[in-house]
Amino acid sequence: MRPILPIPVLITWAVLVCGGAYAVTMRAGSATAIVGPSQQGLTTLKERFRRPDGVPHPKANPATPEKVALGKALFFDPRLSRSGSVSCATCHNPSLGWSDGLTRAVGFGMVSLPRRTPPVRNLAWGSAFQWDGRADSLEAQARMPITAPDEMNMPMDLVVERLRAVPGYAPLFRDAFGEEPIGARTVTAALATFQRTLVSGEAPFDRWIKGEEEALGADARRGFALFTGKANCAACHSGWRFTDDSFHDIGLEAGDDLGRGKFAPPSVTAMRHAFKTPSLRDLRMQGPYMHDGQLANLDAVIEHYVRGGERRPSLSFEMRPVELSAQERRDLVAFLASLAAEPAAVTLPQLP
Repeated sequence: MRPILPIPVLITWAVLVCGGAYAVTMRAGSATAIVGPSQQGLTTLKERFRRPDGVPHPKANPATPEKVALGKALFFDPRLSRSGSVSCATCHNPSLGWSDGLTRAVGFGMVSLPRRTPPVRNLAWGSAFQWDGRADSLEAQARMPITAPDEMNMPMDLVVERLRAVPGYAPLFRDAFGEEPIGARTVTAALATFQRTLVSGEAPFDRWIKGEEEALGADARRGFALFTGKANCAACHSGWRFTDDSFHDIGLEAGDDLGRGKFAPPSVTAMRHAFKTPSLRDLRMQGPYMHDGQLANLDAVIEHYVRGGERRPSLSFEMRPVELSAQERRDLVAFLASLAAEPAAVTLPQLP
């Protein structure tokens, strides 16, 4: 299991962004108002959010067109579930932004699960997966929902048995893996390879980063200043994917779900009720939000951060109340909307 990101890294990043890039002004009787970054500071700040070139793939599982095609077929194939009626794409529906739009996921036997369906785009750059980070690779993650009794409820040996019984899969696996037989490793390797191709398209924000000034309206630019400055959102939603790939307790209403805390030593208080920072790319503007869908809309999300969350020992040190005017809240929403790309057309695979 990969180590939790050290807190000092996050502190340094916040100081660099919030302390070095922005000029501020004080108005009598009001909160600090963001004027905006200097030109030099803005150029430096933009580089922190610039999209990388290419998509990384691990040496142990290099990408090929054949492997991607096989992984796509498996992703959409309901035969990977015990009932034969649920595929990975049932919850990660491309027509719904590779999600399901539900407050919480629905599992085997139509049982409501305790968490919302996690996003699957841009995971090629990830370092830990699932809301609690218990998977240390996309290959490991691909196996979990298939075999989980409350999700697809399908043991891997039965998955392999079913796929071997489908004549059309044999040539697909042979093209992707040569003489290696159909097995748990090749199934999860193909699924992970396909998932790494699910990358957000170019958004208005990306065009602005590259120098197209008219790509963002004045409200979204003000929202970016707030996001990286006064509101301190970028302390956790950092980098081009707008996630630090770490885990934080942001003071949501807590139940029995300890999140990352289930896998951390009891002495690590900060990981209790801590969940992975989700990417804000292609955010579903209509919600629901958070790991368990408890916040229905963006107004509720912003209000939660304005209040600073529920105070408890595990609360992230980044969570502090902040005063935002109605205009500033609208500007933040405008900025978040600029992170969405036009939906790409998805061609469904022809299943064997």
